Amino acid sequence: MREAGIVVALVVASTLVATYANRWRVPAPSVLVVFGLLVALIPGVPAVRTTPELISLVVLPPLLYASAQDISARELRDIWRPVAALALGLVLATAFAIGGIALWVTSLAAPMAFVLGAVLASTDPVAVTALGRRLPLPPRIQALVQTESLFNDATSLVLFQVAVGVAVGTDGVNLLAASGRFVVLAGGGMGVGAALALLVIALRARTADPMLQTVIALVTPYAAYVLAQGAGVSGVTAVVVAGVVVGSAGHRVTDARIRLQVHAVYGVIVFLLESVVFALIGLQLPTFVRDLPPGTSWWPLEAAALAGALIVVRVAWMRPTVALAAPTRGYPAWPLARVMAWAGTRGVMPLAAALSIPLTADGGAPLTDRPLVLVLTTTVVAITLTVQGLTLGRVVRSSGLAVDPELLAAQEAEVRTSLDEAALEFLDNLGDGIPPQVVDRLRRRYNARLGGHEDGAWPVGDFARLQRAVIDVQRAELRRLYADGRINDAAQRRFTHELDRTENGIVR
Repeated sequence: MREAGIVVALVVASTLVATYANRWRVPAPSVLVVFGLLVALIPGVPAVRTTPELISLVVLPPLLYASAQDISARELRDIWRPVAALALGLVLATAFAIGGIALWVTSLAAPMAFVLGAVLASTDPVAVTALGRRLPLPPRIQALVQTESLFNDATSLVLFQVAVGVAVGTDGVNLLAASGRFVVLAGGGMGVGAALALLVIALRARTADPMLQTVIALVTPYAAYVLAQGAGVSGVTAVVVAGVVVGSAGHRVTDARIRLQVHAVYGVIVFLLESVVFALIGLQLPTFVRDLPPGTSWWPLEAAALAGALIVVRVAWMRPTVALAAPTRGYPAWPLARVMAWAGTRGVMPLAAALSIPLTADGGAPLTDRPLVLVLTTTVVAITLTVQGLTLGRVVRSSGLAVDPELLAAQEAEVRTSLDEAALEFLDNLGDGIPPQVVDRLRRRYNARLGGHEDGAWPVGDFARLQRAVIDVQRAELRRLYADGRINDAAQRRFTHELDRTENGIVR
């Protein structure tokens, strides 16, 4: 009963903190980590410990799935080269660099130093997505940062498994076996995710019940993760691929009412899970510190050195990558490298990996370095979420890459004008069957919108039926603008959501 009370109190407190952080326009993950740390330092607060299963099975799937649905297949086709260079090359370079530095500056033995390098090698999609929602980055750069974090799991997971096998004495280093394991993990995860996504799309296309549609949407990420893990492949990759495929086809298999309901339910779940999981990172750090053996009192400086090294390695790798990759060649190389390096925060996934390190070696001897790996991992995560998270907006604005709000508003106004003009053209070409006064009233409404004046009346009957037909025309115009490359995926999703809300508000 006491544990349940602690969980409820944490959920309520974290939700309040995240709500006010969003209202104050500061990154909620950064504030939540600090909040969790401050709470843990209060005398009498019980020690909090989470299991890797809680994070990887309960928390990660819906958060990854929601992030992946923001990535479209078209965006992936445009940015796959830099994503591959980062998800493969940068993860490998980071793992070996951090492992070598950890061996130099910490008391970790060589095998556990490289376990730490593998744990910290990949950026965290949950943290990157949560931090990047309010950044005024160009859409393609935003997509590159987010997609990299979604697809580098398979590489870091293979490295982690190899490093742990060496540390516990069950395996040697076999590069050929590691390469084969990567192909199985990544390729198998992609196959499971894609197959499940096609099944989900078929089910949702044949289901008109909003409640059942919502249940299917909630179950999908958990099903993808469990099926993939059961098959011995990457559950994270399966969830990401399922999210991308379902997200790209979702608008074709659901109506406005269902999309709005699923969006609202998922928004609440993502908000609650993010609020709790980032607070847990700060909340657990003092507990891990108390478990440290004697002789490890330099861990704060060691963690700071590792966090700095992560940024240096990312900058060194980003500079040639963004200069050579086609989707990013048009941007200034150094400012872009700086922004992408600063956006490479660590978060929930490294913590889950560190928690899954076995307690004992193959012969039964305890892994004495495990507590230090946990402390260093959690501290580096906390540093990146607070230091980088709180200053990322400033780095973006000073880079010259930030999108001008006035330009963005002008582009949105241009899209709205195109949609309203398409509506007027449809009304002008209407044949018989609709009373002229109804058509005239709707025509006056869209003429008023083009002139900057909004008519708020929503009559019923023929007008409502005609309004739905006009919204269908506007959706077709939106698809045309997207196909012609005049709007990006984010804008298409935003305007689709507006049209869904308009349609849902029509009196039935």
